[in-house]
Amino acid sequence: MSRASETSIFTEMTELAHRTGAVNLGQGVPELDSPPVLLAEVAQAVLDGRNQYPPAIGVPALREAVAAHQRARYGLEYAPGDEVLVTTGATEALASACLGLTGPGDEIVTFDPCYDAYPAGARLSGARLVPVPLAIDGDGFVLDSDALRAAVNGRTRLLVLNSPHNPTGKVFTPDELERIAEICREHDVTVVTDEVYEHLVYDGARHVPIATLPGMRERTLTVSSAGKTFNVTGWKVGWVTGPAHLVAVVGSVKQWLTYTSGAPYQEALARALGAVEGWAAGLRRTLTAHRDLLAAGLEEAGLSPYRADAGYFLQADIRPWGFTDGLRFCRELPLRAGVVAIPTSAFQQGVDTTPWLVRFSFCRRERSLADAVDRFAALTASRPEGA
Repeated sequence: MSRASETSIFTEMTELAHRTGAVNLGQGVPELDSPPVLLAEVAQAVLDGRNQYPPAIGVPALREAVAAHQRARYGLEYAPGDEVLVTTGATEALASACLGLTGPGDEIVTFDPCYDAYPAGARLSGARLVPVPLAIDGDGFVLDSDALRAAVNGRTRLLVLNSPHNPTGKVFTPDELERIAEICREHDVTVVTDEVYEHLVYDGARHVPIATLPGMRERTLTVSSAGKTFNVTGWKVGWVTGPAHLVAVVGSVKQWLTYTSGAPYQEALARALGAVEGWAAGLRRTLTAHRDLLAAGLEEAGLSPYRADAGYFLQADIRPWGFTDGLRFCRELPLRAGVVAIPTSAFQQGVDTTPWLVRFSFCRRERSLADAVDRFAALTASRPEGA
């Protein structure tokens, strides 16, 4: 069977959830509300006829809002005219960067486990993806500087950095970012940084864009989107910021992919982005409570969750249940407990040293998470002691 015709683990688990009636904590599709004002403004934009092609680089209001956001939040200055590009979601920005900046014989470095769009982008461009495993330290994940340095060489064209990180929930620390930046400066590597979870950071952790570090703005393309921040993943509105010559490369590819999209969404999102801080603070409170509810339920069930400082997901160690194979565990879990998860092996591109990790999503309604926790509790209560 070819790679193109294989059924993805996400499709398999979603079908299993439907078939068994399990609570689906597999995919990162939020069940949470969006800002009512934003929804009303989009509806009005549709009724007002804002339904034709917007400019290929994005409507001016959204490009200006993105530039203002980067300036106010991070102190990064970008010119809306040629250093900001609106894309059809973050995924298009990532794919366009890979296609525009790499080709056969080049290498793209990223951290393992990783979001599955990164290896897909490398395959599209003909480049080789070089995964650098994150190390486990206590209940969290950390940078292995030696492994990164060993991976970067004269063929390395891009480093794809995802912080806050999916699927681990890790936020790279300022010290880790400086070590990454040092290697990139030394080898003249361009960084594409995926920051779609930038507003979803918890417990006092702080997201620092690598573009803010000395010598990095000129070699960094920063990608983000509205989907995770406003719970509108289906709208597929993203953006990329960076030096004009790098943004132009992304735009030269993007024009032959979607050309443009999302006309009624873009102007409404421009206004929403200008008022994002208050909305995001409330969303963080909700997601923190949901994360803690799920973590407590996993712990009570005997599974061992890892710390999630950001994003939508908890990693859990399944070995206390006698499993070492995450895929087998996830295939059996809907029948055992009525809950669906995703094996972390689905995100591993190199040697899988943690096949006993699985990923649970907490971007669901509170009642969905409470239902999952109750199902774990019922299974735990019915298991023979020591089983």
